[in-house]
Amino acid sequence: MRLGVLDVGSNTVHLLVVDAHRGARPIPMTSHKSVLRLMRYLDRDGAISDEGIAAIIEAVGSAAAAAREADIDEFLPFATSAIREAANGEEVLARVARETGVELQVLPGEDEANLTFLAVRRWYGWSADNLLLFDIGGGSLELTQGVDEIPDVARSVPLGAGRSTVEFLPDDPPSEAQVARLRAHARELLAGEVGAFRELPSPDHVVGSSKTIRSLARLAGHVADGVGSNDRYVLTRRGLDDWTPRLAKIPADARPALPGITADRTFQIVAGAVVLSEAMRAFDVKELEVSPWALREGLILRRLDLMD
Repeated sequence: MRLGVLDVGSNTVHLLVVDAHRGARPIPMTSHKSVLRLMRYLDRDGAISDEGIAAIIEAVGSAAAAAREADIDEFLPFATSAIREAANGEEVLARVARETGVELQVLPGEDEANLTFLAVRRWYGWSADNLLLFDIGGGSLELTQGVDEIPDVARSVPLGAGRSTVEFLPDDPPSEAQVARLRAHARELLAGEVGAFRELPSPDHVVGSSKTIRSLARLAGHVADGVGSNDRYVLTRRGLDDWTPRLAKIPADARPALPGITADRTFQIVAGAVVLSEAMRAFDVKELEVSPWALREGLILRRLDLMD
C-alpha cells in the first residue's frame, strides 16, 4: 500500500508518501513541504486571517497535487493545534475542503501525543522500557510517558515553538528580557504539568522528537553509535543551555549558516530551545536521544494496524 500523510501544522504543510504494509517498516518514497508559519496570521481574537487561509489553501492544494502524482492508494490528511485552536477553525476547514477537495481531520492534542508516542515506541522497541517523550510542534508541546504503546500519561501544553515565538519573541533577534519572559512562562506552565507524572516510575529512556528538537541536537548535541547503520543524536541540557543565549543573539536570516538550523525553522528555533530546556529542567532530564519518527509515522503505523 502506498500511503500519503498530509500534516497541516503550525509551521509547515508537509506531505510524506510511504510504501508500507502491516508488519513492515514504512519506506519513505517522496515528500513535499511548504513553509507556512501559521501563527503569524492569527489576529488578536485568535482567528486565522484571510491571507493565512489563502496560504493554507495554496499549500494544501499543492500537496494534494503531489499526492496524486505519487499515485497513492490512500490519503491521510490531518491538521494539528493551529487550526484546532483557531477561533475560525471550522470556517478554515470548510474552505479548504471546498477549494481543494481535501477534508482535513483535526487531531485533538491527546491524539497527537498518543500517536507520536506510538511511533517512538515502535522505533526504539520494548527494550527501551519506560519511555519519557518530549515533542515540540509549532503550536504545542506534547509530554508523554509509559511502558506500552499507549502512554500512561499524555499531556498537550500550549508551548509550541511557533506560538511561543509570536507571543514572547517578537523582535529579531529577541532581547534578553523577551527570552527571560518566555522562560518564566514555560517554567510556570510546566510546573503545573509535572504533577501528572509524579506517580510514574522514573523513565529508563528519554526521547525528543520533532524537527525542532532534531535541529537543536544537530547544533548543540553529538552523534553516538546506534544499532545497525543508524547513528544516534544525543542532546544534553548543558549543551542546549550553552548554545541558547548565543543562538538568541543571531538574527534569524543568519541562523541557517549554523549546523542543523534550516530555513523553515530559523524564526522559531530560539523559542524551541528555551521550551525544551525548561521541559528537561522540569522533569530533571540531563540528556535525551532524538527519534527520527514522530506524528506522521504514528498515523501511518496506526492505519497499518487497522488493516484487515
